[in-house]
Amino acid sequence: MKAADISIRAMALLLSGCAASAMAQTAAPSAPAADTSGGLSEVVVTAQKRAEPLQKTPISIMAVTGADINKLGIADITDLRSVVPSLQVTPHPNSATTARVFIRGVGNNDDQITVDPSVAVYLDGIYIARGQGLTSDIAEVERIEVLRGPQGSLYGRNATGGAINYITKAPELGVFSGKQTIDYGNYNAFTTRTNLNVPIGDKLAVQLAYLHSQKDGFVRNAGTGEARFGDQLRDAYRAAVEWKPVDTIELRYSYDRSLTRDTPAYIAYVPAFYPSVIDRPTQGSPAVRNLRPNRVLVQGHSLTASWQVSDDITLKSLTGYRQLDNRTDQNYLTGAVGPFPLFITNFDQHQHQWSEELQLIGSTADHQLEYVLGGYWFDEKAHSFDTTVPAGRPSLARTATVHNTAYAVYAQATWRPAFLTGLYLTGGLRWSHDQRQATLAQTVVPAAGPSIPLAPGAGDNSFSNVSPTVVLGYNVNRDVNLYLKYAKGYKAGGYNLRASTIARFEQGFGPESLDSYEAGIKSSWLNNHLRANLAVFQSNYRDIQVNVQSDPTNPAITDILNAGKARIKGAEFDLTMKPSSNLSVSLNYAYLDAKYLKIVSQSGADVTKNYFFVEAPKNTLSASAEYYFPKTSIGTFSANVQYYMQSKKYTSSNDPRYIVGDYGLLNARLTLSDIPVGFGKWELAVYAKNLTDEKYYAAYFNTGLPGAMFGEPRSYGVQLSVGF
Repeated sequence: MKAADISIRAMALLLSGCAASAMAQTAAPSAPAADTSGGLSEVVVTAQKRAEPLQKTPISIMAVTGADINKLGIADITDLRSVVPSLQVTPHPNSATTARVFIRGVGNNDDQITVDPSVAVYLDGIYIARGQGLTSDIAEVERIEVLRGPQGSLYGRNATGGAINYITKAPELGVFSGKQTIDYGNYNAFTTRTNLNVPIGDKLAVQLAYLHSQKDGFVRNAGTGEARFGDQLRDAYRAAVEWKPVDTIELRYSYDRSLTRDTPAYIAYVPAFYPSVIDRPTQGSPAVRNLRPNRVLVQGHSLTASWQVSDDITLKSLTGYRQLDNRTDQNYLTGAVGPFPLFITNFDQHQHQWSEELQLIGSTADHQLEYVLGGYWFDEKAHSFDTTVPAGRPSLARTATVHNTAYAVYAQATWRPAFLTGLYLTGGLRWSHDQRQATLAQTVVPAAGPSIPLAPGAGDNSFSNVSPTVVLGYNVNRDVNLYLKYAKGYKAGGYNLRASTIARFEQGFGPESLDSYEAGIKSSWLNNHLRANLAVFQSNYRDIQVNVQSDPTNPAITDILNAGKARIKGAEFDLTMKPSSNLSVSLNYAYLDAKYLKIVSQSGADVTKNYFFVEAPKNTLSASAEYYFPKTSIGTFSANVQYYMQSKKYTSSNDPRYIVGDYGLLNARLTLSDIPVGFGKWELAVYAKNLTDEKYYAAYFNTGLPGAMFGEPRSYGVQLSVGF
């Protein structure tokens, strides 16, 4: 049965069962635990810069808790797509550790340091500018919030598609606690997680977290160097300090460090296009020479200071510094057309950034007016060196420097008039200014003879933007929230290091923008045992930064043009229910229809019919069920089953042959908790991911010839944890 058919039938069944009770919704977390009344627990999010219940937040948002992360086997950002419909995360062909993130069909396929992402990623409120290393592990995550749709007024540039917020666990004052988790699985998988919280007096606490994970790749290297493609070796550290000298002042410092030493992914030659899928490879070509691990180091410092000026006013400062060091190598299609790789890329990138954000969060008129005022500064410097060595051609070496500076001021306020209980109006506005500078030096290295330096280039551009947000909402009662929302998203312009000419590099490309219109219902039913949320939206996408592969046989040469207009529409339906004290069920579905309205070529010709939205499947669905069995003498058993599917999607914007077909993944977990051991809280679990061993492409692209990265085969393991 096709995955699209499954999604249609699932939706029909769901709607037939719930039509009488809800037009439903926007977003819901997966299978949360029950509260004291036996219903679903309340989920608190900080998507609008203040803590508020998810069901009262007029945003299509999903919150994945720490318990869900462990239960569903979410190891990094790539795994998030299995629980958040409308979200696509795929590896980049240059490096599997570089994540390409799309929400509602809006994202960025490129990994250049001169091109910004379209989905903003934050760690404890600090913006992470680059997609390199996003697949790294983060030690001790408390919650992940995925905001779908543009978040212009509060999050600013580069949140055209949406935003992803990682919130780490904060140190606890006055509590000594810890947790140790050990995980073993097939493919020699091993993971250890350690967390320790140490109070120092009653005003200071320190938290330490460490994560180590390793796993063998499933493709053996028949050539020289490392034994396998796709080996994973990762270490993550985090240290945090919480100091509360007085009741009104709170200071939190944290340091995080993630080191990834994965070997390159295996890129298989795919001679037949959709709907054909070749067998999952198990061995590479003996022509591989000196396969070696990549090295990606991401680290950062953050300091958050909060001062509660009064009962109604809080002043907050977020200071952040982050650093990226990325060394990657990738062989493309070794042995496909001869004994050597079709081409080889090498990257050496270094980036660091500073940011400062000031927030004034308050309310007045007996909380009838709530507001957030803020100012933001960002400074980024980066250096990149890369080489591309195509078979039978001269190699090309590029050296680039980047200096980006951004400023912004913003305000957002919500008014709840006393004369009409339940009505609220939100208005927000953000002014942004970006200054972008870049240089490029290129050298051609022939097979024989001296290197040939090409003319260098330099660019210096600035962009300004005003992004508004307007929300009209109505709380029908304590359980039903209706809203209409308009928001504008903005993505800054930049430079293209792979431009066809140095003149095109110096010209750069301009910003793109997206106007989104959304209507939503968030609702709770049956004494909070059922939540149903629905969001329907349409977005008008303008001046789209379209990446054009100028030479179909040479992926090292592309042009980025502000050549596009598009219309994106869709719906997101989220259902969470707890029909009994022992059973929790969730179903999340997204429908997406993304279409280019006009694409103009470099010569001015209308080439709209030749372009397609990438990473935008029409149907995505995630469903899970968890059942707790009656308690036994050895503890409490629970079973969790999770299924994810997506329909087919294009992966090349201007070549319709590159399609990843529809597929579905089944995961399962059996847990024994509350094991009666003399000390601590013990838990034992067995699990399996991709239980049916589904064969599918994780990424599919034109590398001069068609190439694909395969998704992980079936994996399974056992996990033991103890907390105190």
